[in-house]
Amino acid sequence: MTSTFHSIETARRSLFAQTTALSTTGHNIANANTEGYSRQRVNMQASIPMEPFAFLHSTTPGQLGTGVEFDSITRVREKFLDDQYRNENTNFGSWSIQRDTLEKLEAIVNEPSKTGFRTVMDNFYKSWSDLSKNPEDVTARRIVKETTLALTDAMNQISRQLDSLGQDLDSNIAVKGNEIQGYLGNIANLNSAIVKVESLGDNANDLRDQRDLMADKLSKIMNISVTDSPQGYQVQMNGQALVTGGAVQATVDSAFLNDAYTAGTLTNGEVHGMIKSRDTLVNDYRKQMDDLANTLANGDIEITIPAGSVLPDNTVLDNVTYTGAARTLTSDLKVTVKGLNGLHQLGYSMDGTNTGGLPFFTAAGGGTAITAGNISLNAAILADPNKIASSLRTTTNASGTETVIKGNNTLANLLANLKDTPMKSADGLRNATIGGQFSAIVGQLGVQSQEAARQTSNSEFLVQQVDTRRQSVSGVSLDEEMGNMIKFQHAYSASARFMTTYDQLLDKLINSTGMVGR
Repeated sequence: MTSTFHSIETARRSLFAQTTALSTTGHNIANANTEGYSRQRVNMQASIPMEPFAFLHSTTPGQLGTGVEFDSITRVREKFLDDQYRNENTNFGSWSIQRDTLEKLEAIVNEPSKTGFRTVMDNFYKSWSDLSKNPEDVTARRIVKETTLALTDAMNQISRQLDSLGQDLDSNIAVKGNEIQGYLGNIANLNSAIVKVESLGDNANDLRDQRDLMADKLSKIMNISVTDSPQGYQVQMNGQALVTGGAVQATVDSAFLNDAYTAGTLTNGEVHGMIKSRDTLVNDYRKQMDDLANTLANGDIEITIPAGSVLPDNTVLDNVTYTGAARTLTSDLKVTVKGLNGLHQLGYSMDGTNTGGLPFFTAAGGGTAITAGNISLNAAILADPNKIASSLRTTTNASGTETVIKGNNTLANLLANLKDTPMKSADGLRNATIGGQFSAIVGQLGVQSQEAARQTSNSEFLVQQVDTRRQSVSGVSLDEEMGNMIKFQHAYSASARFMTTYDQLLDKLINSTGMVGR
């Protein structure tokens, strides 16, 4: 039989349920702009009716309900979209770093530009052309010296900037290692806290949101997979456990990340992009610039020395030694020399001697191999520009004394023409003019930068697309929440009115019945 106060209990349950729904709506509205927050929902259901199915049953028709109750407060979240977001986010992380590195490389190379390396190189060759017009002009020789210093300084500067970029990337890898370790520790702590809360039968919605946010941020830095288990999230990197339950399984630092990249377990994310940028992109352009500097100084050049030229005594060209009368060429001689250094050593300077010229370029600091970082003008030439060789002719007087014809410009012409002469690199992979080899470097950089920008744009679009879909499911819509707030408010008001109405009925029953005849 129905209790006299049955409807009071029904109204009470409704008031409690609508109050909880209103409080949850307020919580959603308050966190509308909270990063990583998922909207929450109160799951309501009809409470157990007065007379459930049993052997004994009253004769009262119908099954009288007892109102409403909520069994849980859950967050609205879709794991499939979370996994998609993290997969796309890790791609975006890697490409964005590579794009950033290539943009910095473009700024270092600074081509095309009126102040870039190509302009400096053109000025260098032009100074030799100007010297060939008046080999005895001291000013022209000083200009050759200064343009050479500008050329070597430009190469040194590019090398220093490449080294600095590589060091910055290396430092950032260590910083990211600390950041990763922090995220892993937070996820492990949240795993423990969530297990404790949910062991009491509640849903740790806000803690789960924080944990998912940590996983999202971690996914941009490195490739991870996240599996939910009774002990919490298990975070792995290509099968390597990083977090299991409340314990962090790895100490992530720079060495760990570099080893993971080498082993092939670190395949994506910002750290992957940093290591790839450092070890592949920056190192590749450093090597190409080193090869360019070494080729300019010592690369194989095929030249034709005109007839009438007089070679320095004991000159060796193509395994042939020129001495005595053989030093004077009776016909054009086509030979291979070792770069600008080798060609410069075939000529004569204005230092008053008839010995061959000095190596034009040397390695600063006493190094043996010339690179972009150490290429420099020979210190002796730097101190005395008269040691710049420009002549290939000598004359011998009646007494047998040989003197240099200082006004001869044969060597200066040959050096000026190197601008259009192919030079074979030391590794034999390139055979083009120095300008052509530098153009190949610039062209390669442009293509790589364009591809990285395209990949970054595509991956960013996919991340935004998945995040938009995820927000449509999990995000807080203020319009929807305002609608819910009005709905729950009216339900609460109606429940309160129902309780008041029934209270009045009971008042009439208790205080006004049985009064007849008094």
